[in-house]
Amino acid sequence: MAEANTRRRARGGGGAARRAERTAVKIETAKYIERNIPNFEVLNEEALEIIETNAETVLAEIGVNFVDNPAALERWKDAGADVDGERVRLPRGLARELIKTAPSEFTQHARNPEKSVVIGGRNMVLAPVYGPPFVRDAQGGRRYATMDDFNKFVKLAYMSKWLHHSGGTVCEPTDIPVNKRHLDMLMAHMTLSDKPFMGSVTDPSRAQDSIEMCEILFGKEFVQNNTVMTSLTNINSPMTFDDVMMGSLEVYAANNQACIISPFIVGGAMAPVSVAGTLTQVLAEVMAGVAYSQIIRPGAPAIFGAFVSSIDMNSGAPTFGTPEASHVTYGAGQLARRLGLPYRSAGSFCGSKLPDAQAAYETANSLNMGLMSGVNFMLHSCGWLEGGLVADFEKFVMDADQLGVLHGLAKGVAYDENAQAMDAIREVGPGGHYLGCAHTQANFKEAFWKTDLLDYKPFETWEEEGARDTRTLASARVEHLLANYQQPQLDPDVKAALDAYVAEKKASMPDAFT
Repeated sequence: MAEANTRRRARGGGGAARRAERTAVKIETAKYIERNIPNFEVLNEEALEIIETNAETVLAEIGVNFVDNPAALERWKDAGADVDGERVRLPRGLARELIKTAPSEFTQHARNPEKSVVIGGRNMVLAPVYGPPFVRDAQGGRRYATMDDFNKFVKLAYMSKWLHHSGGTVCEPTDIPVNKRHLDMLMAHMTLSDKPFMGSVTDPSRAQDSIEMCEILFGKEFVQNNTVMTSLTNINSPMTFDDVMMGSLEVYAANNQACIISPFIVGGAMAPVSVAGTLTQVLAEVMAGVAYSQIIRPGAPAIFGAFVSSIDMNSGAPTFGTPEASHVTYGAGQLARRLGLPYRSAGSFCGSKLPDAQAAYETANSLNMGLMSGVNFMLHSCGWLEGGLVADFEKFVMDADQLGVLHGLAKGVAYDENAQAMDAIREVGPGGHYLGCAHTQANFKEAFWKTDLLDYKPFETWEEEGARDTRTLASARVEHLLANYQQPQLDPDVKAALDAYVAEKKASMPDAFT
């Protein structure tokens, strides 16, 4: 009898442990995606050759502008380009020859080595939204972002299993002076998370600050010999390279840090309305930008970027999740692979004001487009709202949950002996069911993707629990994750050195909000 009571208590304890395990917050990060599925290729060989030839014509005959940057013009002259004022024309083949030194893939190291990522090849790295000046949540509505909001997003990214990267400017903290906020943002990424992160590009001096803070975090020699940051270098399309972005690129490339060379295009406004015309301009701009990075330092990591949306010709607003943007994204992936460069594009793009049905449709289209086009680094993979003006807390966790679907799709279809399941088919036979068979029992825990957010309960249970919609569930998950956040450990001496660096930098200049 005593033995029986002991067994019952053990079973009850086991059940409680399992329930606790299901409800506990696990800080787990999935490895970056390694695709076992083919890329979707929308362009045939003839189309690719036409676009590549036309891009060379753009560079040779029309040229690109490098504005307010005399040193860049001198570098181009020395490299063999024709420089007329601020217009740079590249002889056919020059950009392509310079690009050859850029690596086809590279490792971005995290301060936690287990979370380092390989960018390029068949891999895809997922990073959160970047750049919105506003944030939104169900409680506070739409408002200007603060540093507190920024810190919360970094914590959510750290705790999101399917995100591999902490990102960069996940929102723009407007309560901190413009000339100092990059220091606080970098500190957040370095101390509140141990995933890889991005550096500042809003001024060359801020890029240099990013390098110096990384030298404190990783060690100076390590930074010079390894890539520990990725940065976003937007081109002012059409075909203009300004001194701020190029100045930041010069700092990062000289220090062996990765630059995403990314045209920022709204089709019909900053590029032609046609897919082939837009791809021609994208390719020309990227080739010029990556070639310049290799002039600065041959072998510096560079990523072929393509941020492209279409436009509503009635309102002038950008549109997302459209077939035309998908065609450009698919085609740009093919062009990037032909150049031997890692590829950045796609994200959780939508034009919706709320995390509603429009946001879900457009986001799903955009995320799947990114997976199928062969994207290696997906910025904006969660949290994007209102055409990129808003970082939304509920949508952040909704998107982060759905990124697990991309991981599952990318696995492809297994066909080993276990996957063939012939033993299960024999065991069950005609008219049976598979719920209790040995194969199901052995595989059910990992057989299907499991959401951490969506509701699959029966109607009656759902109604009893308050008939909560997805946004309500997401709001509760945001609160749950932030309440259970645990900061990753950091060497106290490194933290003190970072604090001292930031304090000294802030004290050296007056606040500036422009």
